[in-house]
Amino acid sequence: MPTYNPPLRDMQFVLHEVLKVSDEFKALPKHAEIDADTINAVLEEGGKFAAEVTFPLNISGDTEGCVLDKSTHEVKTPTGFKDAYAKYVEGGWAALSCDPEYGGQGLPFVVNQCFYEMMNSANQAWTMYPGLSHGAYEALHAHGTDEQKRLYLPKLTSGEWTGTMCLTEPHCGTDLGLLRTKAEPQADGSYKITGNKIFISAGEHDMTPNIVHLVLARLPDAPAGSKGISLFVVPKFQVNADGSLGERNPIFCGGLEHKMGIHGNATAQIVIDGAVGTLVGQPNKGLAAMFVMMNAARLGVGNQSLGLTEVAYQNALAYAKDRIQMRSLTGTKAKDKPADPIIVHPDVRKMLLTARAYAEGGRAMACFCAVLLDKEINHPDEKVRKDSAEMVALLTPIVKAFITDNAWAATTACQQVFGGHGYIKEWGMEQFVRDARINMIYEGTNTIQSLDLLGRKILGNNGASLKKFGKLVAQLVEAEGVNEKMAEFINPLAYLGDQMTKFTTEIGFKGFQNPDEVGAAAVDYLRVAGHLVFAYFFARMASVALKEIAAGNTDPFYQAKLQTARFYFAKLFPETASLMRTARSGSKVLMDTDAVFA
Repeated sequence: MPTYNPPLRDMQFVLHEVLKVSDEFKALPKHAEIDADTINAVLEEGGKFAAEVTFPLNISGDTEGCVLDKSTHEVKTPTGFKDAYAKYVEGGWAALSCDPEYGGQGLPFVVNQCFYEMMNSANQAWTMYPGLSHGAYEALHAHGTDEQKRLYLPKLTSGEWTGTMCLTEPHCGTDLGLLRTKAEPQADGSYKITGNKIFISAGEHDMTPNIVHLVLARLPDAPAGSKGISLFVVPKFQVNADGSLGERNPIFCGGLEHKMGIHGNATAQIVIDGAVGTLVGQPNKGLAAMFVMMNAARLGVGNQSLGLTEVAYQNALAYAKDRIQMRSLTGTKAKDKPADPIIVHPDVRKMLLTARAYAEGGRAMACFCAVLLDKEINHPDEKVRKDSAEMVALLTPIVKAFITDNAWAATTACQQVFGGHGYIKEWGMEQFVRDARINMIYEGTNTIQSLDLLGRKILGNNGASLKKFGKLVAQLVEAEGVNEKMAEFINPLAYLGDQMTKFTTEIGFKGFQNPDEVGAAAVDYLRVAGHLVFAYFFARMASVALKEIAAGNTDPFYQAKLQTARFYFAKLFPETASLMRTARSGSKVLMDTDAVFA
């Protein structure tokens, strides 16, 4: 059976020693009193909840799955899921970073980020039920009417109700401009919604008495394409003026998807047959409103994969220390045993270090983005808010795609450490691999994230956002460039930072002449950008570790940070050279291939 230990020390390192979040919070009136002790205490309790309440349900939930009663359209979640959710609500975890005006605790987003990393390590399928509610909360908080906020936000904040986002339809995936769900205006100002949605995570379940669906649909006079989409809140049960539940809305689960992974989460086919809903935001502006939820979900999916990377690494490391097989190439290491533990073998260490590096780099980037969100929402300086929002927009597709791609590589490598046992269910590794695979697909496939990054976030503003991140890199290079002990980390970072401008300009010029050039280069480009971000944070982490060691700190924790950073720059970062070469190879070898597909 797998195990899980919340990585609290690693989180504290990133939050307090690298990002110095308490100093950042002092500039935010809302969070000025939040100190390290408060954060640590919350995360320690959150780690206990993840490890003791939801983690024991991970394998059993995967085995049992969800069951649909077709006669009632009700879904039963796996044994223990409902009770665990009740404990989650009772503990106040749903309200952690929500607005106190609606019953929230008002803690910084970055605290919620770390809590959810642990929850995703423990049980991704279970965590998706409350996780999606945060996106619904954010969309309504940003775009809902006063009445919608009054009716729905307190219940979403407390966790008494959960939320979903209903976007995809059977004939269209990410191309939402093709959606057909209709919204007919009613005399009382409401709308009757009719259509079919698929792949709706947590779309139906027995854990809460009501589910708040956010549904994209078209008004009768809506223009074609994405400019004719409106957003509606369509609850499972209608909500009376006093907040009590009214009639059952005809928005039903018509079927459950039989999936490769995340079996414990109900991925529903939703049938909407004249369900009553109310408009969120402006008519035909629904996509902009929904993007609040979609961007939250994209950051959340990156966090799912970060959690899986961490738990897979922990279990592979424990196994590699225990499993004996063959002798070390440099001579016997365990003289009291008939063979050496497999951790003595170089390639086993490479697989373990790959997972560890991707976890540490992903954690630093994800926490950095969460702090940016805190500043975007709460900083008193408008320029800081604007700059933070721009940086989050730039990094969101990288968080989603780079971390999820890395998790697929990391969980697969950790499964490989187990050899044949990695293929056996009881060890848990094959579930981590299966669960990790979906994260590269939903909330916009990673190719779409790559097109968003290169086409919209970078070329769309002539590289202005990338230049702002480049300034952070340049500042670090200038500060540490004279430190010989930092050379092995700073020199490759500085080199790639210089290369990125030329690389981006070249791809952009070719794309101006032929848009397929952007499509052909985008995936490779995103990975290069991801490594630039990771290299920046690994250099910062190495700097902190070196200063602690120089000050006489003998805690092996800091040596481990240095060793992981060295591995990253030596074995993973060099991928950027081949990626830039393949990105520059152009679209011709892809598009001039009609004979191949004839």
